[in-house]
Amino acid sequence: MEKRMCVPFCLPKMSFADFMTGGGKKDMELTQIRYFLEVADTKHMTNSAKNLHITQPALTQAIRRLEEDLGVPLFAAKGRNITLTEYGKYLQKKLVPLMEQLDQIPEQLNMMVKLEGETIHMNVLAASGLVMEAIIEYKRTHEGILFQLQQNSESDLYDIAVTTKLFYQGLSEKNSFACAEKIYLAVPKDGKYGARTSVCLEEVAEEGFVSLLGSREFRYICDRFCQHAGFTPRVIFESDNPAAVKNMIAANMGIGFWPEFTWGSIENEHVKLLEIEEPVCQRDIIITYNMNKIDSRNVTEFYEFLVEFFQSRKNG
Repeated sequence: MEKRMCVPFCLPKMSFADFMTGGGKKDMELTQIRYFLEVADTKHMTNSAKNLHITQPALTQAIRRLEEDLGVPLFAAKGRNITLTEYGKYLQKKLVPLMEQLDQIPEQLNMMVKLEGETIHMNVLAASGLVMEAIIEYKRTHEGILFQLQQNSESDLYDIAVTTKLFYQGLSEKNSFACAEKIYLAVPKDGKYGARTSVCLEEVAEEGFVSLLGSREFRYICDRFCQHAGFTPRVIFESDNPAAVKNMIAANMGIGFWPEFTWGSIENEHVKLLEIEEPVCQRDIIITYNMNKIDSRNVTEFYEFLVEFFQSRKNG
C-alpha cells in the first residue's frame, strides 16, 4: 500500500481557477510551479533538487507549501520513490502545455520586435504611384524590410504617412517634409485647346472632367480650384484609382487635373498639359513619420530615402 508523504485530502482553500489566475495567497510563485513540474517529471526529490540547483529540504518545503495552498496532495510515497496522485496527474496535464507556451513567450516577443522593426507601416493618402515606385527602388537594396500600406484618413497608427493639402501650415513641424506641386490641366492635343500652352480655368467650365472620387483629398483640392474659378466641375468619369483617371485622360475621354510630378509625365501623343494661369493651382505633398518603435532606424532611413526620392522627381 502506498504511503502518502504529504497532507491528507481536504476541501481546497482556493479553487484551481483562483490558483491559475493569481487568486488566493499572495506568495504563490511561478517558481513553485516549475518545481512541481520538475518533480513530477523525475519522480525523485534528490534528482530534482540537483537539476534545479537547490537543496532537497528547500524543494520539499516548496512542494508542501504548494499542496497546502491547493488543499490537495500532489505526490505520494512509493518505496524510496514518489508518484503523482490523481490530483498531481491532473495538475501536470494542465500545467505542461501552459508552461511550454509561457517558456516560448520571450522568444516570440523577440521575434515580434524583430519583425516589427523590419516592417514599415505606411498610410498613403496621396501620390500612391510615386510611393510604390520608391518602395520598389528601396527594396532592391533592403530586401529584409517589409511594408504594410493602408489608406485611412482617420488613422494615426502608422510609421510614415503621405498626404496632401491645399495650403499646408505645418512647415515647422518636426518629423515632416513638404513640397509644393504645380497642377496642370490635361487636354486633348487635337481639341480646341491643343494650340494653347496655358489656360484660365474658367474657360473650361463647360467641359467634362475625369476626376478622382470626392472622398480623395486631391479631388477636394481640384474642386476648390474650380469653385474659385466660379463653377462646379461636370464630372463624366470618376474613380478611386489614380491610374484609372490617368488612363481615361490619356484616352481623350475628357479633361482633368494632372499633378506636376507625382503622376509622372503623359507619354501620349494625343494629350497635352496646359499651365493654369488663373487661379494659381498647386498643392502640397506632406511626408511625416512617427517615432513609435523601440528602434525606429528603419523608419527614419526610409523616410529620408522617400524625401530624397520625391525631391529628385520634383527637380527632375
